[in-house]
Amino acid sequence: MKLLAAITVPSVRRRKMKRWPRVTGIIVLVLVLLLACAGGYVYWFVNKSLPVVKGKLNISGLEKEVTVWRDAFGVPHIEAQNEHDLYMAQGYVTAQDRMFQMDLSRRQASGQLSEVVGAKAIDRDKFFRAFSLRRAAELSLEAYSKESIQVLQWYADGVNNYITHAKDAKSLPVEFTILGYEPAEWQPVDSLTIGKYMAYDLAGNWEGQAFRYAMAQKLSSEKFQSLMPTYPKDGAMIIQALTEHPVDLTALAATAVPRDPFNGSNNWVVSGEKSASGKPMLANDPHLGLSTPSIWYETHLSAPELNVSGVIFAGVPGIILGHNDTIAWGVTNLSPDVQDLYIEKRNPDNPHQFEYMGNWEDAKAYQEEIKVKGEAPVPYEVVVTRHGPIISEFAHDQRQETALAMKWTALDATTELEAVQMFAKARNWEDFKQALTHFEAPAQNFVFASTDGTIAYRGNGLIPIRKKGDGSVPVPGWTDEYEWTGYIPWDELPTSVNPKEGFIATANNKVIGDSYPYHLTDVWSQPYREARIQQVLSAKDKLTVEDMKKLQFDSHNLQAGEFLDELIAKIKESPDLRQIDRDALSLLQGWNKVNDPEQAAPLVYELWMQSFDDVLFKPEINADLMELFNNKSVVKDEMLRRALQGEREPWIDEKGGIEKAALQAFQLAVEQAASLQGKHPDNWRWGKFHQVDFAHPLGAVKPLDLIFNANSVPMGGGRVTVGAAGWNTESGEVIHGAPWRTVIDMSDPTRSLNVVGPGQSGHVLSKWYHDQVNDWTTGQYHITSNVPNDYRNGGNELKLVPE
Repeated sequence: MKLLAAITVPSVRRRKMKRWPRVTGIIVLVLVLLLACAGGYVYWFVNKSLPVVKGKLNISGLEKEVTVWRDAFGVPHIEAQNEHDLYMAQGYVTAQDRMFQMDLSRRQASGQLSEVVGAKAIDRDKFFRAFSLRRAAELSLEAYSKESIQVLQWYADGVNNYITHAKDAKSLPVEFTILGYEPAEWQPVDSLTIGKYMAYDLAGNWEGQAFRYAMAQKLSSEKFQSLMPTYPKDGAMIIQALTEHPVDLTALAATAVPRDPFNGSNNWVVSGEKSASGKPMLANDPHLGLSTPSIWYETHLSAPELNVSGVIFAGVPGIILGHNDTIAWGVTNLSPDVQDLYIEKRNPDNPHQFEYMGNWEDAKAYQEEIKVKGEAPVPYEVVVTRHGPIISEFAHDQRQETALAMKWTALDATTELEAVQMFAKARNWEDFKQALTHFEAPAQNFVFASTDGTIAYRGNGLIPIRKKGDGSVPVPGWTDEYEWTGYIPWDELPTSVNPKEGFIATANNKVIGDSYPYHLTDVWSQPYREARIQQVLSAKDKLTVEDMKKLQFDSHNLQAGEFLDELIAKIKESPDLRQIDRDALSLLQGWNKVNDPEQAAPLVYELWMQSFDDVLFKPEINADLMELFNNKSVVKDEMLRRALQGEREPWIDEKGGIEKAALQAFQLAVEQAASLQGKHPDNWRWGKFHQVDFAHPLGAVKPLDLIFNANSVPMGGGRVTVGAAGWNTESGEVIHGAPWRTVIDMSDPTRSLNVVGPGQSGHVLSKWYHDQVNDWTTGQYHITSNVPNDYRNGGNELKLVPE
């Protein structure tokens, strides 16, 4: 028996060993099936929230049937029999594609993000509540005409129809499920609040004033003056006030949400005399943040007496930029000084009183509650003086003896939506100019083209006239010396109609001559984009649509044209150059000064210019304050310009002069390039570093980035090229540029050329989610036609019928 056992036991073991592969295979198969089932369920769950783009939907409140045709690129062409139904349909259709974006946008602007993302957003919520954007929207709503309020309500009704349908069908976008909440009812003020946020994003001189205020406390007068866009006429007295009444801005600098300093745009119009078609042409590419989905939503709206196409911010009715049957228009940011920081003296015995003209004056105090996901609500107080909300204390509860209040045109009641409604129906320049009387904040550079041959420019918006001061630094708020006395008269705003040059172009550059009698600003963008646009438009007698498209994507770097050869001359003979430095320098010497993604030289040059920040400004300016240094690029250019011309420049002189500063910055750039792409400069590429992935808000959480973000794509251009592509200084991720580009030839105003990066839809499974990434990164366009026989061929017909 023992022998038998000795014989049989090994055989049993052998049988068990033979079974293991089969058992393991069964386990793996079960796991695969479970994962497939789970994946199938997830796909089914996400897929059921895809927008319905074919068939019929019942919409409560419609008066008559509306037809929505989505073309090959997902652009909705909405055909309605009256404007009530048109704007209801626009609200419904936009919500189908962008509901999560719309909800997040109103929450951010209103200071309500913590309610859905948790405590990490409390400081951001406090910031936007302190800026009082929603309160300004509520004030503006009261100023609108009955007709415009109706449009806002019709649009809200359409959005709410979608929310109701999606909740009933449990088909809200998956982002709501991930964050564990449902959108609240849409209100007319939500649309205006989004508009106020865009005004905030395009009007950022408060950061520069706060930055210079902080610098006045720690720098010598000479170094401080080098940071100024221009030295104020009453500079000595203002600087004395800054230093005698300090405000601790540490918390503000650390937690503020400053706008991107490169927010701007390009636009130009060409007359019929200079166009191959014999009619005017218009091009526009507004520069804002790049994300999934795009900040812009392309739409065509059609109703009796209205046929307009273009883009709008998701959550706002109408078309803000685009064209109708006879006119086209576009904008860039005028960036005037429309925000002033006032130094307020607080009553030590009453934190809600501030000195004015020798008396203590009561401020308004708004008691608010910030809801926080998973935690108790946070009480929050917003204090508003005669000059505006206190913004220097938003991140902490400590009340200082002095504080900074912000006065800003957009915090008053403004009526931009009135203008948008009028743009759609304008037939000529006079109609359009009349509409501009309602467009007050943000102030913009409008260009205009018409089928009648007119081209025109208008710098439009509320721009304050000050008793004293120029908006460059905070000013005393306890006296009336620095009050606003009114606004630049509307009929004296910068205007040009049919100039002899045959074209008009703006790129956030200085748009007025020195003889202009009013102060706009001293903080203009770097001049290189505008110079390149002028260069190209002047070079040909007859310009084509193809010329317009190529120019919008142009990567010629005129900043390198100004500085590179002189900087190379300052360092090329240095005995401290290493072999890798010499190899990189050789690349620059042979460079054509085009920011081509396949070249190495743009990487070296851009990192070199970026490294000057560390060499010149550290340690005096820390990372938090650097975020508020909104005109840094212009200041740095001017410092280099002065030093290369042999003039005194304290920031460079104290680093040992331009030779030493340039060499130090260059070697830092070479070291960064080597750490990123290896020690052989010939293998470096601008496009390996400079890539765009159109990040989704949830893409910040890994591995959701793999689901929601686009694949990274190499990108040419840069911050100073016409084809704008700003990047994160550490990762190289392209985060800023022109989410929408458009070109229209007024010889056929029924068609326009457009590209919306990354696509029309905000739904991750939609075929229109990231379908325009390739076109956007290579300078291609699609045709948007307002002709029914063109856009009805896509086969995506949706009937919205009264319920």
